[in-house]
Amino acid sequence: MTAGGIRVALVDDQPLFRGGLRMLIDSQDDLTVVGEAGDGIEARTMVREAQPDVVLMDIRMPVADGIQATEWIVTDAASAKVAPRILVLTTFDLDENAAKAIRAGASGFVLKDAEPEFLLAAIRTVHAGTAVIAPAATTELFQHFGERAPQPGDPDEHLADLSAREREIFLLAARGLSNSEIAKAEFVSEATVKTHISRVLAKLGLRDRVQLVVYAFERRLV
Repeated sequence: MTAGGIRVALVDDQPLFRGGLRMLIDSQDDLTVVGEAGDGIEARTMVREAQPDVVLMDIRMPVADGIQATEWIVTDAASAKVAPRILVLTTFDLDENAAKAIRAGASGFVLKDAEPEFLLAAIRTVHAGTAVIAPAATTELFQHFGERAPQPGDPDEHLADLSAREREIFLLAARGLSNSEIAKAEFVSEATVKTHISRVLAKLGLRDRVQLVVYAFERRLV
């Protein structure tokens, strides 16, 4: 691994699957596996000790599942200097549990049978601060959030701190548009879009674009 590379932790109850992931990840110059765990409780302890940048988290595990582990790690990270990004591993692209893990604080999910290059790219993307969701599943995954009862308060109350341009970009991002697509729609540069997205996340108290989408669906803004 090169200096300043990405530290990755593996959480899955199948040792053979973890072994395959370790071999794949450690074959990359910029990635290295710094810890493994077979259940949610082990994962919480391991993350505290290993301090990974990205955690690959299985959902279905004994003792404590990936949803619970994600909640613990996100809570622990609230008082830590560096919060790891959590990338959920799931078998089904419309897995309800994957959506629950995202609600708990995960930055996205990938399928267990994804191509190796896609998984490696997902790790790098999440580490860079961008959410990762299997493209075909984005709308369907969050649809059930819109079916929930709306959060208390007028949606405009939650968005009052956003400028007109920030609100426009917020709604486009909530629909799943990329920075380049938003830039074309708003006739601005991608750098400007990134700046506005960062301000929107800060003003709404959201960690990443996945939470932004959840926020919008919960309030039926998209």
